[in-house]
Amino acid sequence: MKNEMDSKFILSIFEKIRENGEPKGEGHFLAGVTAFSDFDGYTIFMEDQLVKLRFGFHNQYHFDYEKDEHMVQFEKKLKAIDNDY
Repeated sequence: MKNEMDSKFILSIFEKIRENGEPKGEGHFLAGVTAFSDFDGYTIFMEDQLVKLRFGFHNQYHFDYEKDEHMVQFEKKLKAIDNDY
């Protein structure tokens, strides 16, 4: 499965989770997705139980998941956050 996601979309969702989510460890949790950043804020992470997204310098990102269906569900969660918050 080809994963292409707009960088502005990713950053927007990250900010919505930070603003509206519940604090959880070093990050925030909203609608099934946890978002956090590294110590300097240059790399951000968003994840659920089955998919991990790392977004960093020069708008490069990487998804880590086992099955395409996991990625589809993760994208649905991100779109729901975008629409609901």
